[in-house]
Amino acid sequence: MTTPVTIIGAGLGGLTLARVLHVHAIPATVYEAEPSAEARTQGGRLDIHDHNGQLALEAAGLTAEFRAIIHEGGEATRALDQRGKVLLDEPDNGNGRRPEVLRGDLRRILVDSLPTGTVEWGKKLTGVAALGDGRHELTFMDGSTVSTELLVGADGAWSKVRPLLSDAKPEYVGTTFIETYLYDADERHSAAAEAVGDGAMFALAPGKGIAAHREAGNILHTYVQLNCPAEWIAGIDFTDAAAATARVAAEFDGWAPELTALITDGETAPVPRTIHTLPNRHRWDRVPGVTLLGDAAHLMPPSGEGANLAMLDGAELGQAIAAHPDDLEAALTAYEGAMFPRSESEAADAHELLALCLDDRAPHSLIDFLTG
Repeated sequence: MTTPVTIIGAGLGGLTLARVLHVHAIPATVYEAEPSAEARTQGGRLDIHDHNGQLALEAAGLTAEFRAIIHEGGEATRALDQRGKVLLDEPDNGNGRRPEVLRGDLRRILVDSLPTGTVEWGKKLTGVAALGDGRHELTFMDGSTVSTELLVGADGAWSKVRPLLSDAKPEYVGTTFIETYLYDADERHSAAAEAVGDGAMFALAPGKGIAAHREAGNILHTYVQLNCPAEWIAGIDFTDAAAATARVAAEFDGWAPELTALITDGETAPVPRTIHTLPNRHRWDRVPGVTLLGDAAHLMPPSGEGANLAMLDGAELGQAIAAHPDDLEAALTAYEGAMFPRSESEAADAHELLALCLDDRAPHSLIDFLTG
């Protein structure tokens, strides 16, 4: 196949697609809005699952590189009540089914696996126009344009490519996560570090919770969870870090101090992450020359599956293109035929998991789920 593939977005899904195409000697270019691979922190820890994310990395020929970045012991999980009482404490059993890695490390091994120049940085997509016969013209903020015969939108929740296929727009689910970090945790924040333990910690109550991960380098990465109207969170001035922290912490008045310290002692400004989703059954009719993967295709609540699904999408799309080198529409039809039902099932599960975390029985609903 000589037709190059144009990929919008250098997230994990788009990079996995580019890598699998490279393995099969199919040319691809990834256009990414960020100015460089080091432009920003890529987020926290991910658990990479043996039934999707690890399969994608195997297809990409990167299993050894993946094993080298695993955070040993990171699969440990504990659940607490708001008083800090440990209700569930599961150590990392070392079976490797869901090992933890940093998103930034995973993105790095994917970028490094691609030929120089595969990713064009600083290319923010501003418009897409159909040219007919499956071809599209892309316009970037710097004024440059590119035409392509195969366009893949791997550009996340607010995809600029999605409108070519679907009128669906992400909708707020009524839950916001607020992110913060503690550094040198064992020395400087020992009580909070002890509460979090070796891996993931969930301290939950109806409608609210504090979740944290221990990351490599003695870092605690916290996501406060609140069921709240969009107007309430929009009314907090997050440019005033101290005031925003105090406002969020007030929602946890009376909670154990080792838990609220994950908010009040935060060493970075709190960042709100309003949770948006696409419909669980998000699908589209086949449109020649274009498809979507990852959050652009099936945005869902955080459940530990988003990155895994994006990478599996990328791997399977790359394999489908390799299997149908002379029939791109057959490749896209095969890919979407598998992706649609998979993402529908995972989206339903993700909504259920989010509800379990913050429902009227929290934290016991999540504990029942984790223990089967």
